[in-house]
Amino acid sequence: MKQKVAIVYDRVNKFGGAERVLLALHEMFPDAPLFTSVYNQKTTKWADVFPKIYTSFLQNVPILKNYHELLGWLTPLAFEQFKFDEYDLVISVTSEAAKGVITGTKTKHVCYMLTPTRYLWSGYDFYLNNRPQIFKIFPFYKMIAWPLLTYLKWWDKVAAQRPDKIIAISTEVQERIKKYYNRESEIVFPPCELHFKKSLVGGRRLQSRAVSRNFFENAFTYYYLTHGRFVQYKRLDLVLEVFKKNELPLVVSGTGSEFERLKTNRYKNIKFISNPSDEELIGLYNNAKAFLMPQEEDFGITSVEAQSFGIPVIAYKKGGSLDIVIDGKTGLFFDEQTPESLADAIAKFDTTSFDRRYLITNAKHFSKENFKKNLIRHL
Repeated sequence: MKQKVAIVYDRVNKFGGAERVLLALHEMFPDAPLFTSVYNQKTTKWADVFPKIYTSFLQNVPILKNYHELLGWLTPLAFEQFKFDEYDLVISVTSEAAKGVITGTKTKHVCYMLTPTRYLWSGYDFYLNNRPQIFKIFPFYKMIAWPLLTYLKWWDKVAAQRPDKIIAISTEVQERIKKYYNRESEIVFPPCELHFKKSLVGGRRLQSRAVSRNFFENAFTYYYLTHGRFVQYKRLDLVLEVFKKNELPLVVSGTGSEFERLKTNRYKNIKFISNPSDEELIGLYNNAKAFLMPQEEDFGITSVEAQSFGIPVIAYKKGGSLDIVIDGKTGLFFDEQTPESLADAIAKFDTTSFDRRYLITNAKHFSKENFKKNLIRHL
């Protein structure tokens, strides 16, 4: 008898590493519907592959589709309303409240945890002191936030006990799960698209459409690259501060609130590229000298993508990068999130050589095929 599977995710309003997990799960369980708090069809065409998407009562409040910062105190109710009695297996993919769904004794619940809720635990002080833009209209933000955050911390710990099994995306997340939820977990690295292995044609690098040959007036052969969905903790500000001083060529590619805020800066050696297409992104990776990851990531899929091109990574020595980057072989670490520490790593990079084949081999450990195989073993 075929088992009925349901997939649960916090919210469907963007595309990133977590959404790649959802698409891989869809390939494994093509008949499984997707349950989520809110769904923005205009910005998430990738979700059209799911046979059915069920949303919560929050879907009826249009502003919540895009401003997920307003969702936190309501999501516990949203996910507890779903019923899963007809399903044999529920797989929640979450960095917030989706783990809190309630299942009966006949339904197994496996949680693929991206991280314990960041603004409640590992990033609590940062988020409290760096409130999102939408909350800046509230003069007494901390006074209002404290009782809500206290309640959400209590609920989050309760919700984390509900899954029958928790799977972490990295060693860092596994340690957080133990620290904040007092639960054991296994590790399955998330899937990375490695079709970029075809990035070389006839032994030469492809030219990016996004970066023209005459972009850099001083004719640098390659540039440093950072790419992603930039929010405050991604520390794009740190990268810009360093390159403003060293005047080396830098390309910043992606989306996000920090990207939009900082791209208005004008530097002769820095180019901002908004929301590149897959073809443009391949070109950007192909022409990069090194990839920069200045943030503490839960995992760090973009650093795997860079290595799959044979591009070394300069990464902050904390979080998911410790699972991905091998110091001196696939990249270099810097110890502190300061301009001086990052600048020192960039200077060291210029005197270090890397084996491109070793970089590509390391990236293959994080393939979608390995993700599926390892996840099935746990299921």
